[in-house]
Amino acid sequence: MNFLALVHSSLYRLAKDVRGQDLIEYALMAGFVAVAAGAIMPSVASSISVIFSQISSVMSAASTQG
Repeated sequence: MNFLALVHSSLYRLAKDVRGQDLIEYALMAGFVAVAAGAIMPSVASSISVIFSQISSVMSAASTQG
């Protein structure tokens, strides 16, 4: 199997893989609700900002660990 065929088959399998799709959809929905709540209730906006900052720092730390 040549390199291009291997890349093509790998990309095809990746495109068909939907195991993490539900988790991403729930995360996007939670983010949307948080942003909407922050827009409606400005007093909650600072708390939401702190939570997203903590999530960002955890995600960046996890990405550097490999």
